[in-house]
Amino acid sequence: MTVWWLIAAVSTVSWVLTLMLRRYALAKSMMDIPNERSSHTVPTPRGGGVAIVIAFLAAMPLLVALGLIRPAAMYGVFSSGLLVAVIGFTDDHGHIAARWRLLGHFIAAGCALYWLNGLPPIELFHTPIDLGWFGSVLALVYLVWMLNLYNFMDGIDGLASAEAISVCLGICLVFWCSGNTELIWLPLALSAAVAGFLWWNFPPARIFMGDAGSGFLGVVLGALSIQSAWVSPNLLWSWIILLGVFIVDATWTLLRRLLQGNKVYEAHRSHAYQHAAVKLGSHKRTTCIIVGINVLWLCPIAIWVGLGGTQIIGLLLAYLPLCLLAYKLRAGLPE
Repeated sequence: MTVWWLIAAVSTVSWVLTLMLRRYALAKSMMDIPNERSSHTVPTPRGGGVAIVIAFLAAMPLLVALGLIRPAAMYGVFSSGLLVAVIGFTDDHGHIAARWRLLGHFIAAGCALYWLNGLPPIELFHTPIDLGWFGSVLALVYLVWMLNLYNFMDGIDGLASAEAISVCLGICLVFWCSGNTELIWLPLALSAAVAGFLWWNFPPARIFMGDAGSGFLGVVLGALSIQSAWVSPNLLWSWIILLGVFIVDATWTLLRRLLQGNKVYEAHRSHAYQHAAVKLGSHKRTTCIIVGINVLWLCPIAIWVGLGGTQIIGLLLAYLPLCLLAYKLRAGLPE
């Protein structure tokens, strides 16, 4: 029963901190002013993602004390998440050159991999493959891409928050169905922290997450996926399937912009979800549709793979419709 009180407290703390951060941002005029590349039209306070960071990180030592997570998992997730949040918070309040941000991101990813013992052997068609040092490099790039793509996808009200909650609760269901209930507590605590923030961020948003929150969510979700892979290689594939909407949209958009010779580090409004929000005329509707895709399409496939289904077949089944959707919505092309 104690742990459920802790989960409720995480959500409450996040809610209260978001309220305080919103008042602080309004008092200090820390506003996200709309421009031609924005998806919002009203100046909105930013930096609310700090509430998620504080609420979740504060819960981790308590989960260790309750014997629900291993200290090494806490050290890896805590150190990498905190470093990414500090970099994002600093960038939100000023500007850090892209090369120094990227260096910090790689250091944060390295911290996570150090404590999590790197990338375990993966499975392809139920055959274990130990990638050795190349696996560590691949995992490093994966974590850095996860934290940056999450930042790219935080562009309309409620989307990044709703994605985190639906993915975390979805993977908890995968863990429960596959008999790996010991892994539930970190994603459950993260979903609680995000839920407290979402109350203020659901369309129309009263505060934005900011880079501190979005980058934090990306690296933490990536680290949790690698942690679970040590328990069962199939669980890594389940995570990647559940994160499919964000992974496909961000990757497709990046590659298409690269092929067109665009500067990929410049702000833009050409993601599939941004085009969808314009077509539907509603951030709320777009966010709800993406949650629906996660719940009704990706989650059942993730459960099947987590129970021993063929990994590549599950990935193709999940991703091919998402690729078609990205193509139809002209991801990577200007409006």
